[in-house]
Amino acid sequence: MRDKRSASVLSVHDLSPAERSLRGRLAAHVLHSGRDGRQTTAAARAGFLARFEREVDPAGALDPGERRRRADHARRAYFIRLSLAAIAARRAKRAGQVGGGAA
Repeated sequence: MRDKRSASVLSVHDLSPAERSLRGRLAAHVLHSGRDGRQTTAAARAGFLARFEREVDPAGALDPGERRRRADHARRAYFIRLSLAAIAARRAKRAGQVGGGAA
């Protein structure tokens, strides 16, 4: 029975990594061809930004404008920390290369 399935019905487990990647890319293009990307990710972005508002004002006591201002700075600091961590990781990777390979 398994041999009689068409290629479009194959389980993800029956596909090679390259085929899974292509199917995922296809699905992403189909999704984005029919919807605005900002609309698709609106809920996730709102939750991500709310995290910083909760971080700077856990009690909800600040004026909404001040909370947004502080949350913006907290978000920027978050991304700068990520950048610094990426720099450190690249530096550590280069230092660990044997024979001075190309970076």
